[in-house]
Amino acid sequence: MAIKIEKQIVEYSVAKEEDELVPEAAVAQAEAEQENNIIHMHEKVERPEMLFGSTYKIKTPLSEHALYVTINDIILNQGTEHEVRRPFEVFINSKNMDHFQWIVALTKIISAVFRKGGDVTFLVEELRSVFDPSGGYFKKGGKYMPSLVAEIGDVIHCHLVMIGLLQEDGPDEHQQKLIDEKRAQYEESIKMKDAEHNSEFPEGSQLCIKCNTKAMIQMDGCLTCLNCGESKCS
Repeated sequence: MAIKIEKQIVEYSVAKEEDELVPEAAVAQAEAEQENNIIHMHEKVERPEMLFGSTYKIKTPLSEHALYVTINDIILNQGTEHEVRRPFEVFINSKNMDHFQWIVALTKIISAVFRKGGDVTFLVEELRSVFDPSGGYFKKGGKYMPSLVAEIGDVIHCHLVMIGLLQEDGPDEHQQKLIDEKRAQYEESIKMKDAEHNSEFPEGSQLCIKCNTKAMIQMDGCLTCLNCGESKCS
């Protein structure tokens, strides 16, 4: 497209290839400076006076007293597009003093890993893989926990999911659809079974040839009808 020059030309110069690269170099330099200003998590980051914390309750059949796990987070680059929330420290409190020493040691180690920076999500699997030689337990909801340490790891997993460092465990869309279909089939079969067994007599009762009621059960080694009293032994 032609450009009409309406003003008088007073001077000119020949553009060089290096001059065309100046804007690109300036952009790269600006990006590098911006990257240098981004604060990443490392062990020299000072603890601010206030941290955002979340407290989780762990109630196990191993003790009458619950454990309270508090995870405090630090917000880096607050107010910028690079704002990120990272775990900074963890505390575990309980009235039960049986495990006091190893709990204090565990909190110090986990907090040190948090402050080191980098990928801290590996802690979840490491803690979850700890098994109690005396056996685990089922927590509320039916989820099996191989040890108390494993449940602490489960708490950390839930917290990392909440702040966006981990993705929620679960089936993909196709797997979830298959699970929903199987569950619907199972619930339908249960409903049909309940509909078939709508009598007051025990499930599995046989049909009585005398009163035509499914009420015959094995009693004292003999089939006896609970409806009419018919017995094979009489």
